[in-house]
Amino acid sequence: MKEHQYNVRVRYAETDQMGVVYHGNYAVFFEMGRVEWLRNIGFSYKKMEADGIMLPVVSLSLNYKKPARYDDLLTVKTIFKSQTSVKIEFEYEIHNEAGELLTTGSSILVFVDMKTGRPIVPPKHVSEKLTAILNDSN
Repeated sequence: MKEHQYNVRVRYAETDQMGVVYHGNYAVFFEMGRVEWLRNIGFSYKKMEADGIMLPVVSLSLNYKKPARYDDLLTVKTIFKSQTSVKIEFEYEIHNEAGELLTTGSSILVFVDMKTGRPIVPPKHVSEKLTAILNDSN
């Protein structure tokens, strides 16, 4: 599954003084979507960390189209774009209940060995699964 959708309701604490979602919270929404995407394809981020692998974000971009507001039900669409030897790339869309596109973005993460802090190739079972997903969608 190349795409996954995740719903989240905006909490009051996520808004700023203007009554809209604070810009930094969109990165959290993207993370929530990414973790659920991984879970949906059979991988637990928690288990990867227990196995000594982390996925830090090395690049993040966001484009704000319209504001999200308190109590809006948002749909976070996470799209798996590519995987190289050590990197994985995602794109995101956030829509409101009316289907309006509010925010787009992208991120690049790197597989890192938690002991050494150095980039590594993902385990074979992870790489095979990601390759299969990309091949199925082409």
